[in-house]
Amino acid sequence: MALERRADHWVWVGGPVPPGSDAITVGRVIILRRRCAGDSHLMRHEQEHLRQWRELGVGRFLAQYLGAYMRGRSHGYGHKAAYRLIPLEVEAEQAAVDADNADQ
Repeated sequence: MALERRADHWVWVGGPVPPGSDAITVGRVIILRRRCAGDSHLMRHEQEHLRQWRELGVGRFLAQYLGAYMRGRSHGYGHKAAYRLIPLEVEAEQAAVDADNADQ
């Protein structure tokens, strides 16, 4: 497993990632599956989560993220749909798409 220090965060390739996910960001650590290490879109998505963690702090990030997920589930959405509707996920995906488009 490769753990690399970047400017203000760490990237851990091959670290523990939840089943069904390609990556996860926890605080200042981006954890990627090995097969996804070269995925620039995924990295941009996770870098937006870094920004969110910094801006919101641990308590507010977790409250917003988990609260939105639980609201989705309580409204009858399955796991994937509830996950995709989390505003912090929507924001991270849009930031990645915008960055991809800026490179073109």
